Amino acid sequence: LVRTFPASTTKWQVSTGGGASPVWRGDGRELFYLTPDSTLVAVPIAATAGGLEPGTARPLFRNRDLPMRTGTGGAPYAATADGQRFLAILTVGEAESSPIVLQTGARP
Repeated sequence: LVRTFPASTTKWQVSTGGGASPVWRGDGRELFYLTPDSTLVAVPIAATAGGLEPGTARPLFRNRDLPMRTGTGGAPYAATADGQRFLAILTVGEAESSPIVLQTGARP
């Protein structure tokens, strides 16, 4: 759900199957999020006189290594300002000293 800021009772449904780790595109015209099966999804967002109008969600790609995070932990990925490239932050293994792997990719 997207809400107005500061806090308000106005909400707009963005996903139908759940999601976490939302990231806005730099110009605010798109919202990215991860689905429970680690698919990165893009939803166009249009500003209207009545608030916001979410468009149809489009799956971009799936990466099982991207963990779905809830709360304030931050997203395990970042989007470029134009939403055409992504940087994923992956931890490999379970040990405290596991290496961190950066993975880049372009939007399909």
